[in-house]
Amino acid sequence: MNRRTFLRSTCLAVAAAGLGVCPLGTARAQDQAPDGAAPPGAGLSIEDERFVRPAMFYDRLEGGIVRCRLCPRQCEVAPGGRGACGVRMNRQGEYMTLVYGRVTALNNDPIEKKPFYHVVPGSMVLSLSTAGCNLSCKFCQNWQLSQFRPEKVEARYIEPQTLVALALKNDIPNLAFTYNEPTVFYEFMHETARLGHEAGLRCTVVSNGFTSLEAQRKLVPFLKAYKVDLKAFTDDFYRDYCHGRLKPVLETLENLVGLGVWVEIVNLVIPAANDREADVTAMARWIKTHLGPDVPIHFTRFRPMYKLQNVPPTPVADLERCCEAAKAEGLRYVYLGNVPGHPGGDTFCPRCGRLLIQRTGMWAVENHMDAGRCPRCRAAIPGVWS
Repeated sequence: MNRRTFLRSTCLAVAAAGLGVCPLGTARAQDQAPDGAAPPGAGLSIEDERFVRPAMFYDRLEGGIVRCRLCPRQCEVAPGGRGACGVRMNRQGEYMTLVYGRVTALNNDPIEKKPFYHVVPGSMVLSLSTAGCNLSCKFCQNWQLSQFRPEKVEARYIEPQTLVALALKNDIPNLAFTYNEPTVFYEFMHETARLGHEAGLRCTVVSNGFTSLEAQRKLVPFLKAYKVDLKAFTDDFYRDYCHGRLKPVLETLENLVGLGVWVEIVNLVIPAANDREADVTAMARWIKTHLGPDVPIHFTRFRPMYKLQNVPPTPVADLERCCEAAKAEGLRYVYLGNVPGHPGGDTFCPRCGRLLIQRTGMWAVENHMDAGRCPRCRAAIPGVWS
């Protein structure tokens, strides 16, 4: 999806829901500086103090330096500097978030778009983002939001209580922190999730999983579901394509499952990059051993974008091969994504094979579930169904 299509579709969807908020603009790709310096563009001033709040999870060191504990990078930031995410600043020895309430996109999505396939199928979710990310993936689909400093992405100030009120007023039962990496706007997310949970909304996170266990533990009590992009099963891929590491993401997955929040995994399959069958098999084996066979995994189709414009779309046959490899390792809920109409996007009972949920694109068009069970054999299907 290009920038214009992204903005137009988001604005239309939000307008249709009567929410009156949409992405206000993004910086241009050719303006992006490789070192994260702010490119020329029209954003909101970083001096706008509405967006600035004390950060959580950091230590004060000598000389006014702070060490951030929010994610595995553990950035040490001198006065006047920012962390690798670009949205947290050291102000005279005090660490501050620059994106509290700084909403860059607000959308009314089907829950399947996140994708969550085992979270109240067919329901809608109020989805929101700020700016910035703690990874720099070459294939990022929302790079217009994630790969710029916040002052270069147009935004609107919206308080957590206003977002919760919007969802309730428009009968939207779910909230999702998504599009850019929610970890980097943790303080805003935490308060919004807390208020949303208290109001009876189902709060969800769509994340790269590159976040600290400490931060996860403090957030999970307010969440119903957490989707993690497991981008590959090799450290080389994380280093070369994302400027990150694999181990912390695996630790995140184990921690989330241990804390009892519903988890789904997405693996974007990129030709000649992370599609080796041996790696897919190893990933599936790890998931079954460490997380259990009922954690859904979505193998989704890559399409050329951002810095991987010359890589072709994933052949559907390769996605099918990945799905079969995961099923052969004993995973019960394996999905094929970004191929509208493919039966690999449907949910079947692993015991009797009955079609439970049929999907077309991002929509659940048939739902035969009966109170979280297969209507034929009465097998319990794990998920969040009500």
